[in-house]
Amino acid sequence: MMTHAVPPPRLPVRDRAAAPDPAGGGGVSPMLTRLAAERATGVLEREHGTLHLADGHVVHAESPFAPGLADLLLAHGTLTPDAWRQAVERADEERGAGRLLVEAGLVARGALEICHLGALYDAGYFALAPSSTPGRFHYGTGHLLGAVRPVTVAELERETLRRRALLHRLWPQPLVDTAPLLRTAPPGAPGPATAPAARQRAVLALVDGVRTAPDIARALGRRAFPTLTDVRRLAAAGLVAAKPPPAAPDPPPGIALPPVTDPDITLLKRLRDALEAL
Repeated sequence: MMTHAVPPPRLPVRDRAAAPDPAGGGGVSPMLTRLAAERATGVLEREHGTLHLADGHVVHAESPFAPGLADLLLAHGTLTPDAWRQAVERADEERGAGRLLVEAGLVARGALEICHLGALYDAGYFALAPSSTPGRFHYGTGHLLGAVRPVTVAELERETLRRRALLHRLWPQPLVDTAPLLRTAPPGAPGPATAPAARQRAVLALVDGVRTAPDIARALGRRAFPTLTDVRRLAAAGLVAAKPPPAAPDPPPGIALPPVTDPDITLLKRLRDALEAL
């Protein structure tokens, strides 16, 4: 009797053609979705920022790439540094710093909510950026700021994807969001149709090869996202560019890197693709 060998099952390989568009899809956290479903409270730490959850809602977000709520409130004299410090020191689980500021008449409730939402969505945009490291969640209590204006995970993800798509349409190179910025010399002086607007001129004046877009936002007392849109428009007009990263050092003379001759490299690549497809 003839027997037929059964071929081994194919390893799952991610369909590159079906990969999410870099401007509008992917990059949101499945862990965050799961935490929202279980109504978790605690802190989700990701590579580019942290998200604070209470009962599955996002109540606060922080990122080194985005001005925080304190930066926005202190920038134009809305609040004094001493008043902010006292509110944070007196805050507890029942009465957050935001509530204390409103009760003391130092900040109007509406103004606090607007600044809080702006800072939350700005930091969330960076915190939910595609990451090379897994996120970590720490169960615990809420943020000392208190639940000023909680947002759902779905709302945060939707706004993050909307921002990605808009910024991608303006200029498809996200490196200008976080890298030091350089002025560039366009072929000719910009004409009336391409001359930067007043907001963009203020940004351009601070481009010095050292500051990043978030640095400029803090210096101007502005939110991160409007500054990113200004920077991407300036990049599209040929007026700014991301500073190239430093070149990798050459290996010491006399040391040659061995060629890769591992016969199992193809299998390792297939296993990598299979893990990424899970």
